[in-house]
Parts: sequence; C-alpha cells; structure tokens
Amino acid sequence: MDQSIPSTPPAPIGPSNRGHLLTEQPNSNSQNLDQLSALELVDLFNQEDAQTIRAISAARTSLAQAIELTATALRKGGRLFYVGAGTSGRLGVLDAAECPPTFCTPPELVQGVIAGGAAALVRSSEGLEDLPDDGAAAIAHHKVHDLDVVVGVTAGGTTSYVHGALEAARQRGATTIFIACVPADQVQAETDMDIRLLVGPEILAGSTRLKAGTVTKMALNILSTGVMVQLGKVYGNRMVDVSVTNSKLRDRALRILTDLTDLNRQEAAVLLASSGQRVKLALLMHWTGMDAAAGERYLSEHQGNLRQAVLATKAGSSG
Repeated sequence: MDQSIPSTPPAPIGPSNRGHLLTEQPNSNSQNLDQLSALELVDLFNQEDAQTIRAISAARTSLAQAIELTATALRKGGRLFYVGAGTSGRLGVLDAAECPPTFCTPPELVQGVIAGGAAALVRSSEGLEDLPDDGAAAIAHHKVHDLDVVVGVTAGGTTSYVHGALEAARQRGATTIFIACVPADQVQAETDMDIRLLVGPEILAGSTRLKAGTVTKMALNILSTGVMVQLGKVYGNRMVDVSVTNSKLRDRALRILTDLTDLNRQEAAVLLASSGQRVKLALLMHWTGMDAAAGERYLSEHQGNLRQAVLATKAGSSG
C-alpha cells in the first residue's frame, strides 16, 4: 500500500480549514485567467491537464493492487460499488453504467452510488454530501457484505457521505478503497487501499470537475477495465463479452468475428445468431467445432475465460 492507514477515522474538516486542501488552493499558473484569450485558455488547460498523466503514473502501484483485490473479490461472488457525491459520484455512476454494454455484466455487478440518488445526476444536491449517515444507509440498502468492494471517490477527500459509507462497509467486512486528489497528510482514511491522484490546484480554484474529475475518470477507466480483463471479459484487446443490443454493437461484434476468424461478414452473422448473439461463445464454437450448449458448459468450466478454454481444448486434443 502506498499510504499509511490511521488507526482511527480522521476528524471531519470544517469550512474554516478546508482552504488548506490541495484541491482548494489557487493555481499560480492561472492568476490572470479572466484576461486570457480563448486560445490562451485552451493552451493553459492543455498544459495543466498533462498533470493527470503524471498523477496516474505516480499511483500505478496502488491502482494495480486495487485491480487485483477487486478481481479476486468478484471471482468469489462479490460486487463493486463506487460511492461519491457531486462530480465524483456522477463519474462512479457513469463507469458502472458502462460495464453491462461493454462487458455484458449484470447491472448489479458494478454499481454507482451517489449522494441524493438518481436526481443528483442531473441536478446539483451538494448539501447531501455532508451527511455520513446517508452514506451508511446506502451501504445498508445495498446489503453490502464481506465479498464486496466499496470504492469511495472524493476529490477533496473530505466528503462525509463517502466516509460514512466506507466506515459502514468496513464494519460489514467489505474491501474498501479510497480515491482522493489530496495528499494523505491532509486527509486520511481508514481503508484497505488508499489511492491519491495528485494533480495540483485547479485552473479555476476549487473546481474539481476539471483536473480532479479528469484524473478520476482515468483511474476508474483503468480500475474497471483492468478488473474485467482479469475476469476473462477480453480476448487480446477485443471486448468479446460485448452486449449486442443495438446496430453499433452488432457491427462491432461482427467485426470482432471477421477479424479473429476466416469468416466473411455474412458467415459471421450466421455464427453470431447460432451463439445467441454471444461473441465469446461464437468464437469458441468456430475454433473448436462445439455446438452452443457444449460451448456454454466449457466456458463455464473455465470461469468464462475464452483463452483458457481454447488452450484447454488444444491441450486435450494433443493429449
């Protein structure tokens, strides 16, 4: 773990001393922000956004550990929850919502929990982030248990809703992960993993939907995609568990099949139909000659990992 874990939860930070937080400090590079031309504004954003790449690099070990912890938990039947408020909460909901179409996961496997519920996705309800009991209640509502992973996302690190949720999750035995954009010596958290994404002060002081929001989206992209790769949802760099639910995704599915096999598009469409619109199963059927039912069973025996299933088939035939 990159950060030391305190033995007791941190004291809440009040309005009078939040100004010392890295995310609240003014940025010396944008002191004349209101005097810049449009092109100068774009150049400044570009310059400052480079810090998001450096922040991800600095947190690489923690992110890798978080991927491994989460993948292990999900293999055992656990779920992944993102908990946040405001921009951080919306980013968690976004990442969770994109897992079913991308990886054909059930909606309950990865879930986003935001202070204020669904209404807060389109209308600001910032006052609700100050209620730790609401965060704890959300954990109870979702019946979080010891196999689950709960990721608390808070740019400034002080969101009481998130801390309340993490403490409740920890008491239930869940694996807890903290993601913040301030150093650990400014805000501590009693969690299993502590990920700090230090991008420095914002161009617009305190507006953490900017660099902090960008680096958080990057980190969640890495976390969820990394977990799904480890769960066998990917073959090579193809999303072979893609959910074929519209014309765009059907086209993607057919391109995967034609790229990875010797089939033309019409033949790939027949194969896809015979597999029940499941790309992974279609590939296994094509490569092994199995029918759909046998392929389903074989994939299940290999925890849905296509590469392992194919390798096992080859090993069996050579033996």
